[in-house]
Amino acid sequence: MRLQDFWERMREEFGPLADSFARDHVMSDLGGRSVMEALRDGVDVKDIWAAVARDRELPYY
Repeated sequence: MRLQDFWERMREEFGPLADSFARDHVMSDLGGRSVMEALRDGVDVKDIWAAVARDRELPYY
């Protein structure tokens, strides 16, 4: 998954709150990190999206 595709999915699911969610919501599946921290640490965007999908009970697509 490309980073651009990831952000499109985030905006599709969270609308104007996507950036806030990515910055502020910490997930155990990301090792206690937020999306932004996981991106900064080099976690694959596909794995980050999978963590977001599990956390928010979204279909993984």
